[in-house]
Amino acid sequence: MKISGKTRLAGLYGLPTGHSISPAMHTAAFAARDFDAVYLSFDIAPEELAASIQAIRSFQMVGVNVTMPYKREVIPYLDELSPAARLSGAVNTIVNCDQRLIGHNTDGVGFMRSLADEGIDPIGKEMTVLGTGGAATAIIVQAALDGVKKIHVFNRQKPSFAAVGTKLREIGQQTHCQIELFDLADEAKLAYCLGNSCLVVNATSLGMKPEDPLPLPAELLTENLAVMDLIYKPRQTKLLALAEAKGLKWGNGLGMLLYQGAAAFTLWTGKEMPLDVVRPLVV
Repeated sequence: MKISGKTRLAGLYGLPTGHSISPAMHTAAFAARDFDAVYLSFDIAPEELAASIQAIRSFQMVGVNVTMPYKREVIPYLDELSPAARLSGAVNTIVNCDQRLIGHNTDGVGFMRSLADEGIDPIGKEMTVLGTGGAATAIIVQAALDGVKKIHVFNRQKPSFAAVGTKLREIGQQTHCQIELFDLADEAKLAYCLGNSCLVVNATSLGMKPEDPLPLPAELLTENLAVMDLIYKPRQTKLLALAEAKGLKWGNGLGMLLYQGAAAFTLWTGKEMPLDVVRPLVV
C-alpha cells in the first residue's frame, strides 16, 4: 500500500500488544478495500490511557481496538456506548465519529457469526457458558440480544460470585433472556443444564496448557451438544479433541477472532472486511 498525506491511522491499545495479528489483518483489509489507512499496535502505560484516548480525537484517527487490560478502563473517557458495550461493561472497539468516541464490543458479534461456520444455531434454544470473564460476558450479552432463550453460566465460587450473578440477572432482564449463574463444582446441575443445551462454550483458560484438565467431565458431552472453545492456541484443545471423537460439532476461537475484527472494520469504514484476504492471516 502507499502512504499519502491523507493516510489515516487506526490501532490497538493494550499492554502488551506486540503479539497481536490485528495490525496485519486490518492493514491488509484497508489496502484491499482502497481505504487510505494503516493500523499499528500501541503499548499504553496506565498513566497514559486518558491522553491516549484523547489522541484518537487529536490525530483524527479512524478508531482503535482495545485489549487487556483496558476494556473496562476506557469507558469513562468515551462519549457513547453501544448496547452490547453498555450491557457487558467492556469495550473492544472505539469509533471516532466526528470527534465523538463511541465504544462498541464486537467480541460477541464475532462469536455468534463464527457459530454459523460450524453449523451451530442456538437462537430460540438453551446454551451453557463456562466462565464469567470479559469474553464470556460479551458472548452472553450478544447471545441474549440475538434471541437465545436461556443461558446457563457456570464459574468457580470466588468473592465476586454473588456480584457476577446480580450482573447477569440484570443483563437477562434488559434482554428478556433467562440467565442464571451456578457453581462449576455442582456437577449435577451442570449435567442437567448441558442436557437441556444445544451448545456449551468454554470461556475459561483451561486447555491452554497440555497438562490442563478438561473444563467439564467427559461423560457430560452428549450427542446433541455442540462444543466451542475460545482457546485457539492450541488449535484443538483436549475438549475439542474429545468433541471430535464423539462426532460432535465443534470450533475454536479463531472464528471469533476473525469476525470480531471484521465487525470493527465495518464500523470504521462502512465496508465489509475482505475475508478472503484476511482469513489466511488468521488461520
